[in-house]
Amino acid sequence: MMTTQLSRRKFLASVSMLAAGCAVSTPTHLTQSGKKLRVALVGTGVRGTSFWGKRLVDQYSDIIEFVGLSDINPGRLAYAKDYMGVSCSTYLDFDDMMTTTKPDLLIVTTKDSTHHEFIIKGLDMGSDVLTEKPLTTDEDKCQAIIEAEKRSNKNLIVGFNYRWSPYMTKIKELLHSNTIGKVTSVDFHWYLNTYHGASYFRRWHGEMDSGGSLWVHKATHHFDLLNWWIDSDPSEVFAYGALEHYGSNGPFRGNNCRDCDHKSACKFHYDITKSKRNMDLYVNNEQHDGYIRDKCLFRHDIDIYDKMSANIKYANDVVVNYSLTTYSPYEGWKIAFNGMDGRIEAWLDVPYYENINMSQEELHAAEMDQSKQDNLVSKPIIVHKNWNEHETMSVDYDRRGHGGGDTRLQDKIFVNPENPDPLKHAAGLRDGAMSILIGIAARRSIEQGKPIGIGELTELEPQVERV
Repeated sequence: MMTTQLSRRKFLASVSMLAAGCAVSTPTHLTQSGKKLRVALVGTGVRGTSFWGKRLVDQYSDIIEFVGLSDINPGRLAYAKDYMGVSCSTYLDFDDMMTTTKPDLLIVTTKDSTHHEFIIKGLDMGSDVLTEKPLTTDEDKCQAIIEAEKRSNKNLIVGFNYRWSPYMTKIKELLHSNTIGKVTSVDFHWYLNTYHGASYFRRWHGEMDSGGSLWVHKATHHFDLLNWWIDSDPSEVFAYGALEHYGSNGPFRGNNCRDCDHKSACKFHYDITKSKRNMDLYVNNEQHDGYIRDKCLFRHDIDIYDKMSANIKYANDVVVNYSLTTYSPYEGWKIAFNGMDGRIEAWLDVPYYENINMSQEELHAAEMDQSKQDNLVSKPIIVHKNWNEHETMSVDYDRRGHGGGDTRLQDKIFVNPENPDPLKHAAGLRDGAMSILIGIAARRSIEQGKPIGIGELTELEPQVERV
């Protein structure tokens, strides 16, 4: 069993102090010392070059500096250096980058199935590590990461941004203050639309060996929110899943969308040539590693689930009913918390609840927008008390940057690491592990036709209260 507690505060406090070499509390001290946090990035795809790349350069160049970029694709590396606006060296060999640059912090944004390789190497080579979600894709890789962090005396943080959204935070505050009494059950349903949901199946995410299925790649966000809101660890999962819409179920197929003979007939046709960023980053560099960004949604090698449903039991006896749909007419989610004294209901982007005048493509683009959040609107949360009228609460919400969570997450890591964290927003290794273990257990449950205990998967034992 794991005997040491994973210290989020220790890591968060250390990140902004690493370059200074002494106890400092503000970025001003960092710049006065003349030393910045030395950061290396491995994986120069769209997420790495934008959210953990260009955005950090634009927002935090006074306190951090990129000292190296690494990728297996030389074309993407060259594009990333220009796009991010950095002058650091680029490396096809990851080990060479680490030994040459000796970064204080390594950021991992590679394909999900390879996260563990770089997390473990980074820790073993003396760097703190920040990884994009999901932590990894199976229980064996997860256990290896746990062991690496323990032996390295370094720290790992998982980039969960949804927690930091003011809307998600308000739900946490209501639960934390015992607004509906002891929570007993939760209904949580997430809908991916035919634009965003379909995009996962045309990329490497559609193949189990690469992304571990959307139980892990996408739902890790949702499971992390549940773990955080419920404030307990999951203990057992029973799940159903199937591939019924994409993959071999399609009426026709081609090599990719660009040269497909069925463009006029396929409602899912995606014209990648209209995206300069995707053309420059991916299409123009296909010759280096063969990665195709606009693969056919109906290719036979798609083997992940496109409909998913799970029952999750928590160590504190809360029971969750969860579902994920990948071909919904709209993209949004609904959740309800049932408590001994009432019920909380919340949702976002359900069109018949809200007056939304944006296309599904525009909605997704707005969510991924990394500009500063300052365009707040009001969103409702409904609080029911037993034997009383319900109350509608208005909560500030900014669609951009994952509901305003992106800025708050990165500010906590790089600017205000010592600020109080009473709601436990900061996520470390245990949080990352518990979120993916639900998805991994769901896969195992479907394969074996039985409930899977979380404690069977790694040395982490579920706790009644999150540590």
